Amino acid sequence: QVQLVESGGGLVQAGGSLRLSCAASGTIVWINAMNWYRQAPGKQRELVAAFTVGGSTNYVDSVKGRFTISRDNAKNTVYLQMNSLKPEDTAVYYCNAVIRSSWSRPEFDYWGQGAQVTVSS
Repeated sequence: QVQLVESGGGLVQAGGSLRLSCAASGTIVWINAMNWYRQAPGKQRELVAAFTVGGSTNYVDSVKGRFTISRDNAKNTVYLQMNSLKPEDTAVYYCNAVIRSSWSRPEFDYWGQGAQVTVSS
């Protein structure tokens, strides 16, 4: 059974920083992708940061230059460093990963439990 466990959310003042972590555990033979999404109240979930197939990174325009996604493959962990936070960054942040547990089975999409990030003005 694969699990994604997030940590690092919280309350911060505008201009502050937070770092989110997401660790994948369980039977894992391959992680194809690890990404970060967020969902603000009354809005649809949006992709915030992602690694491309080639290993480069993509960000939604609103966070470019402020957020950085990184990963530690040895720990099956992805991070989201969030700097210069704004009130409009307030949302629940979700880790997403596409993981294969066996070479004889297809890969599946997994989600973390969500981490609340609240930025006060």
